[in-house]
Amino acid sequence: MRVLAIILLLVSVACKGGPEPSPPAPPATPSAPPVVRISKSPRIVFLGDSLTAGLGLAQEQNYPSLIGKRLKDQGYDYEVVNAGVSGDTSAGGLRRLDWSLDGDVRVLIVALGANDGLRGLPISEMKKNLAAVLDRAREKRIPVILAGMEAPPNNGPDYTRDFRAVYADLAQEYNVRFIPFLLQGVAGDPALNQADGIHPNVRGAEIVADLVWKELAPMVRRPN
Repeated sequence: MRVLAIILLLVSVACKGGPEPSPPAPPATPSAPPVVRISKSPRIVFLGDSLTAGLGLAQEQNYPSLIGKRLKDQGYDYEVVNAGVSGDTSAGGLRRLDWSLDGDVRVLIVALGANDGLRGLPISEMKKNLAAVLDRAREKRIPVILAGMEAPPNNGPDYTRDFRAVYADLAQEYNVRFIPFLLQGVAGDPALNQADGIHPNVRGAEIVADLVWKELAPMVRRPN
């Protein structure tokens, strides 16, 4: 199965240099979000981890920035906020949610959980955290795109299956737009990833941006 092969590659990279399957250790407290300039434009917020932050890429090369450029080129008036923090789990993303939803947020893209899976954290806790994010967005009437992740198979087939099901179940329960796997078509391909085998390179980020854009495009509006 192609997805299984992809995840095995992620695990082999994640395990190098230590006995436990974990990504590069984040600081004890996730790094503070960057200071975002105040803007009167409506916002599109990307809440995620290093895949969203664009670890190893120049700022203009990460997929939220590529989408921001596409919006601008097509005449849309939106401010793109990259609320990705490397090493973050679903719990970390939830802790940063209030900051992330400041301003006139029109769309929230949620791309969390990869680090939960790599660390083998309880699936029930991840689901609880993601549901809390979706609840907060619903309270604020902010449309959401939920991007799914994959867990490594070393935690067992039940964990891998149940991990994947969390995203599909939440997408259905909250009736939000859904991307089953954020790295679809990118993960496992050396030509599309950096040397660590986990994070997309420039071309890989472009493919991720295209994938997200397919769900985002119907949700944005041109200025009157």
